Amino acid sequence: MSDNIWGYQPATDHTAGTDLIGYKVEATDGSIGKVDKHSDDVNSAYLVVDTGVWILGKHVLLPAGTVQSVDQAERKIYVALTKDQIKDSPEFDKDKQVGSYYQTQRGI
Repeated sequence: MSDNIWGYQPATDHTAGTDLIGYKVEATDGSIGKVDKHSDDVNSAYLVVDTGVWILGKHVLLPAGTVQSVDQAERKIYVALTKDQIKDSPEFDKDKQVGSYYQTQRGI
């Protein structure tokens, strides 16, 4: 993951302003859902992923720094997290701070 978890890594092939809503999201060990919302804001970029029935319709916030690559042709986003890490992540709540969860996943 990137040193700045709230920014896309240069190698992701993501261009700011590209609409990622509806893209499938792939963890390191399988599919986890689709992008419901996203932000390209500098130092606060993220994806909100609708996990659907996989974990009972939970919406999770994934910092942009967890994104490994974006496949525009396949409309897929690959993240550097396992399904279990995502399943255990905080549910998306715009009023809560979730950055500390991802920093602990990186061993910081």
